[in-house]
Amino acid sequence: MSECIFCKIAGGEIPCRKVYEDDDVLAFHDINPVAPVHFMLVPKLHLPSLMDAGRQHEALLGKMLLLAPRLAAEQGLDNGFRTVINTGKGGGQEVFHLHIHIIGGGNIPPMVRRS
Repeated sequence: MSECIFCKIAGGEIPCRKVYEDDDVLAFHDINPVAPVHFMLVPKLHLPSLMDAGRQHEALLGKMLLLAPRLAAEQGLDNGFRTVINTGKGGGQEVFHLHIHIIGGGNIPPMVRRS
């Protein structure tokens, strides 16, 4: 997709602070981090959201989920991290190219307030 910012980053048209890259995926630091460590893992294939994923994407999604803890550890997140996949407008997705946020370090608040 020519207008997709993550496609442009994955294609090398827009620079990024790369964490990892192979033929299928790219991981790079978020430009607006919410924690000391905040990077995103994106497929190079344009897939608008998790709602658009099908059985043909099983290997790619599995690869991404298994890669996340390895990259998190390499970024110093030995004590744990948060993974976030915002899906669709109702799920808070802003860039419509599937991506996993890997967030950690410092004091990460709970996702949901408990009473």
